[in-house]
Amino acid sequence: MEIIEITKLRKLYGKQVAVDDVSFAVEEGEIFGVVGRNGAGKTTTVECVSGLRTPDGGTIRVTGLDPRRDRDELRQRVGVQLQDCSLPDKLRVWEALDLYASFYARPADWRGLMQEVGLGQKRDTAFAKLSGGQRQRLSIALALVGAPRVAILDELTTGLDPQARRETWDLIEQVRSRGVTIVLVTHFMEEAERLCDRVAVIDGGRVAAVDSPAGLIARVDGGQRVSFRGPPGADSILRSVPEVSGVTRDGENVTVTGSENLLLAVTTALAAGQIVPTGLRTERATLDDAFLALTGRPATDAS
Repeated sequence: MEIIEITKLRKLYGKQVAVDDVSFAVEEGEIFGVVGRNGAGKTTTVECVSGLRTPDGGTIRVTGLDPRRDRDELRQRVGVQLQDCSLPDKLRVWEALDLYASFYARPADWRGLMQEVGLGQKRDTAFAKLSGGQRQRLSIALALVGAPRVAILDELTTGLDPQARRETWDLIEQVRSRGVTIVLVTHFMEEAERLCDRVAVIDGGRVAAVDSPAGLIARVDGGQRVSFRGPPGADSILRSVPEVSGVTRDGENVTVTGSENLLLAVTTALAAGQIVPTGLRTERATLDDAFLALTGRPATDAS
């Protein structure tokens, strides 16, 4: 069942087109990623979905509601964690949750939620005293305190250290287990690959592709790579192997791309040619590789 439907969304800032002809749908209960470089139009898209911005064209339905016409009702069903979100320095954790709960007709139990996100021991801690990871946990709790059907989380782990980022990922998966549909906005491809059921790749305000992370990765030269150090003769041998779709060389380093049985095919062909590779290793393509193939630019090269 589709809980969010976006059709031909368009948004301008003056003469600048931020989002142009964006269409995709989100299924109820999934973690749906909106990925792209900084400035690609990701945040503008989800701000239109949540009713924070008014589109200049297209249609949006969220739980059957129009964010423009039904804004007040929609706010009772959608929780939002914005990219740039801060609270007064002296506001304590419990005060923030109690305040936000008062905005909703049927809020969740904020005391239980505080425990669930791991902030029970920080109940009386002021916002200014929280670590980056603790602030993000509080942001997630504030997005959930209204007991929403949909939670929009925008660049949730930007600025966090690796441990805090992974702890936040675990928390997001716990949120989904509550039955909440999550729209996750990120430019971290590892994050999207780890968490998301499906992903919309946004580039230059347009949708470049919508698929599962595995589906996007499968578009990249069969999704498998083998690299090693070897003599020039290895190149011509491998280019004639049916499982190989591409061979590149950088000095002594050779990278081979191809299909699922690539490693066996490469080692068999090299052995037949009496070539012994050194430093042989295999790796699958990543969502970063798929993003580069789709857009021609790496996701982390901010514009």
